Amino acid sequence: MRSSVYLVILAAASALVAAPPAGAAQTACPAHFLAGQAPDLVQPSLARKARELCFSGYAVLHSGLTRTSLWSAERLTAERVAGARGQERVNRFHADERLPPDERAELSDYERSGYDRGHLAPSGDMPDQQSQAESFTLANMIPQDGDLNRGLWAGLEAAVRGLATRHGEVYVVTGPIYGGTQLKSLKGRVYVPTSVYKAVYVPATRSAAAYVAENAPAKGYRTVSIAELSSLVGMDVFPTLPADVKARAAQLPEPTRIRPSGQAKGPAEAGWGSWLPDAADLARGIGRMLR
Repeated sequence: MRSSVYLVILAAASALVAAPPAGAAQTACPAHFLAGQAPDLVQPSLARKARELCFSGYAVLHSGLTRTSLWSAERLTAERVAGARGQERVNRFHADERLPPDERAELSDYERSGYDRGHLAPSGDMPDQQSQAESFTLANMIPQDGDLNRGLWAGLEAAVRGLATRHGEVYVVTGPIYGGTQLKSLKGRVYVPTSVYKAVYVPATRSAAAYVAENAPAKGYRTVSIAELSSLVGMDVFPTLPADVKARAAQLPEPTRIRPSGQAKGPAEAGWGSWLPDAADLARGIGRMLR
């Protein structure tokens, strides 16, 4: 199992020099994707034990190797954001029984782990009871540092909702990055990302970029282009975008400062914008692990 997970990570690093495959990714739920096309896996090996799961408010591509999803995708509109404000968060986390038992996370994996069950598609984006409940599947979770999850990351999620309210709609793809010389896991089953990303495309301005943050306490974040993100994650999250849009990192809003109660307070601290993983270091570290 350990070597299999490393193969997934190696595939992401190898994307630094690989070209995307021809053809569109197949999907059973095109409404969640820009132009109806799911993210393209640059490296076919990332598809090993990968299963698409469709929900009413989002979709994921789940990996049976990491027991997390490789991405979540959602079309976030101003109407959805307004509807979500009136929804009560229920916190009913559950395993996804559509996945084979040996490929899915269980509630017991997260018990006393020291990590939050961090949403990829946020519950705060879900406008009705069904989508709220569906957002609490463990297929939509990663082991996330609690300080990041409840602070900076919550602020980034709120900032993206602000973009949707301002421009009418945005497309969002969120996922983990696995890199470095060692990987942590929960009970040898659920692998802990070293970083997390959230890619955003705004149709009204034809602009796109991605936030990337280390999965650690308050290390900060950086904004990168979609092309640069592809080199970090081994996939093209918005395959229908023109190359010039992917090459330019749009200016994304600063994360909203979050009170402990979850209410917005104002702009984020400047220090939150100071960190970025180095793709070459990720590749070298993975190479050392596999020797």
